[in-house]
Amino acid sequence: HAGISPGGVEPVRHQVQRGETAFTIARLYNVTPRALADWNGLGSDYALRDGQYLLIPTALSDTQRTAAAPVVAETIAAPGIGSTTPVPPSASKPLPDATPAVAAAPAPAVPKPDIGQPSAPAASSSAAMGYPVQGSIIREYSKGRNDGIDIGAPAGTAVKAAASGTVAAITTNTENIPIVVIKHPNNLLTVYTHIDGLSVQKGDAVSRGQTIGKVRAGDPPRMHFEVRNGFDSVDPMKYLK
Repeated sequence: HAGISPGGVEPVRHQVQRGETAFTIARLYNVTPRALADWNGLGSDYALRDGQYLLIPTALSDTQRTAAAPVVAETIAAPGIGSTTPVPPSASKPLPDATPAVAAAPAPAVPKPDIGQPSAPAASSSAAMGYPVQGSIIREYSKGRNDGIDIGAPAGTAVKAAASGTVAAITTNTENIPIVVIKHPNNLLTVYTHIDGLSVQKGDAVSRGQTIGKVRAGDPPRMHFEVRNGFDSVDPMKYLK
């Protein structure tokens, strides 16, 4: 598809249709319901909501990935600034009726960073999360088009856990580029892509600032970082400032 740039293919997303369940979707993609739940932070009841997006764990064969590729293409933004940057994995989650407030609620009216704005040299002690890598923000958050931020940094730069948590999943996209998901308290997940040289495994407990891998070589070299409240992507800058 013309909208997908080389190196820009990200994991398959599935939009939940009426009547579908975690079990039927898992069978559709030949993955286990538990893997689907772990990857997406589902609750013990595996509850889904019509129209939400699920990330499909890459226990897929190459043939299945290729067959599912059109789902990815539908989520690609129109060419423009940052068109050579991959669209990140994205999903939305039905929040329980009594969802607890996020522990570190962002201050209102947080300004969006300008393209190329350098990230802070060091995360403040009051920030909910620390920057996973230091560099310029070359693509900012845009709900539904870029569900995270892309930070430009030299290949080989250490990528660090933004907050303490547990490695919930490690997978790869169709080009075998690792994707790491770390689960944190209060239903938060952080996602790290375009990295390699991983130094953690699924199930590992990690602390804030712990190195989990390195920035992968690219043109330009960068790493992609997402923060998700369950399924819903949120602007990472609200947690980093």
